[in-house]
Order: sequence, then C-alpha cells, then structure tokens
Amino acid sequence: MGSAAYASAREAILRICRGEADVRTFRLTVLDAIRRAVDFDAYAWLLTDPETSVGSSPLADVPCLPQLPQLIRLKYATAVNRWTGLPSGAASLHGATGGRLSLSLMWRELLSRYQVTDIASSVYRDRFGCWGFLDLWRIGAAAFTAADIEFLDHIAGPVTAALRHGLARTFIPATGGDQIPAGPVVLLLSPALEVRAQTPQTRRYLQVLVPPEAEGQAPVPAGAYNVAAQLLAAEAGVNDNPPLARVHLAGGRWLTLRDPGHGGTRRRGQHRTLDGGRPGDRVRPRLRPDPARGRTAPASRRRRHHPRGRPPDVRLGEHRPGSPQVDLR
Repeated sequence: MGSAAYASAREAILRICRGEADVRTFRLTVLDAIRRAVDFDAYAWLLTDPETSVGSSPLADVPCLPQLPQLIRLKYATAVNRWTGLPSGAASLHGATGGRLSLSLMWRELLSRYQVTDIASSVYRDRFGCWGFLDLWRIGAAAFTAADIEFLDHIAGPVTAALRHGLARTFIPATGGDQIPAGPVVLLLSPALEVRAQTPQTRRYLQVLVPPEAEGQAPVPAGAYNVAAQLLAAEAGVNDNPPLARVHLAGGRWLTLRDPGHGGTRRRGQHRTLDGGRPGDRVRPRLRPDPARGRTAPASRRRRHHPRGRPPDVRLGEHRPGSPQVDLR
C-alpha cells in the first residue's frame, strides 16, 4: 500500500475514534478502516481488564474456531509478541522472530497447520492500564511490511483512548431490559479448557456476553477460557498477572470472572471451574471510572503469587454501579 492509503485510513480511524459507538461497533468499524491500508485474512480483537490484561468480549474471525480453547490457551502461553510485553503499539511475528515463526509456541503447535505466514499484534495500553489487543493474521501471503506495522503503531494511541472512553460509558445504568436470573453460575472445564458441565444459569449469562451467531447455537465461554488460560500461563511462569477479568454485561451491569483460590494448592489434573458469586460479593481490585474525564483506572495494583498445582476456581460475580465492586466517585 502507498503512503496515501495509510494516511486516508488513519484519518478515517481518527474520525471513528471521535464518535460514540459502542465498543463492538467501534471495533468492527476500525477493522474495516484498517483493511483499506493493511491486508489481512483473519483477526482476533479482545477487550482486556485494564489492570490484569486478561481478555474478554472477543471479536474474531479465524479459521480455527473448532480449536478455540487450544488457540486461547496457546495465546496466553506464548511469550513471543505477547500483548503484555510488547515494547510499542504494534509488532509482527515475522519481524520479532527474524522469519523463524516456529519460535512462537502458538504458531508451532497450531497456526502452522493453517498456513499462517505472519501475525501483526497490536496492544492498546496507556497510563491507566491495558484496554485490549488485536491480532491480524496473514494466511498464505507475504509478511506484514515495516510500513504496515508503523501504521498500526501510529493508530494505537487514539484507538486506546476511544476504547477507554467507550468502556467508561458502559457504567451508565440503563432502565428496563431483560432480567438475568440469579443463582450459582458454574462452568466446569477440563485442563485442556473443554467444557464438561455447567449450571442452567450459566448458559444465559454466556449468551449475553457472547451472543451466538445462530439461534439455538451453544454460547462460547470465551471469557472463562481467557481467565483459565491466564491461570495456566501464571502457573507456567509466562506472566504473573492475576487470572481475573471484569466485563460489561448489559445496562451498566458488569461481571467479574476470577479465580479467588489461586493462592492455594491443586491436585494435578483437577478441572478448572467458573463459579458464580452472588451479586454484591466483594471483588478486588476495583474499577473506578471518572465520568468527567471519561476514563476507568485501576483502584489498586497488586502482584500475586501463582503456585503450581492448586485448584483454579474461576468465579463470576455480578455487580452494578454503586456496589462495592464499582465506585463511580
């Protein structure tokens, strides 16, 4: 692509960033604008908890959806170009490995089967935290150019600010809407992140978090996959952030997916679970949105130890603005 294409796409993205679309529509529109300047064949764009950098609310179109649990597990287990360690707003797998893509665990164990030839990874991070990451894949095509990566790096700043502002707007309470039944929300996963069992209420929550494309289709527990994958990464020493993600449900209501027992011990081979805490359960660390500035900053920052061999008990608790979990001051 020529410099005019990059400039035109960047201007379009800046206009989109000044809008007030919801974060899903925003991401779709930005992807369309990026494609005008940078070709790609598949993508995965996740929002992240600003303090823990654990992903949720995925927007993805990849050829290996049947292997989604494996893909997410490998994404978190791969140190090369991990979004938590990118030195700048964007980098390519080809550039980071000098063309030796097999240095990436995710490419070596899965993506090589799909003829993925390069991945351009972007992270959306500012002084308030990490708000999301985007992977663009090329399949059977030339690697991303230095100009492609420079373009993605240049747009990372405004995209980050727009994501932060968009998430801040989700704290505004809404009236009416569907009521999700209360009750235990438990999702039982195998060590390979395969769903083994769940409580009846779990399906309803998952349908709201990641609406299925077809009626009657089972919802994908992508948030639980991400929290469990971060737990495995922490146990493996790849990254020691807590396995916790806070995600907007609907109408000013947020959920916390977490593993409250990660300081204990686990018997080898024990299943991972998503256990639903009741509304009002205290969850730390908190998010403190500042309505005047349109930002959401972590209220505290902690490092936690993740010993091997203890039971991952990933909990999902519902909370609303004004509860102990969300402070709008």
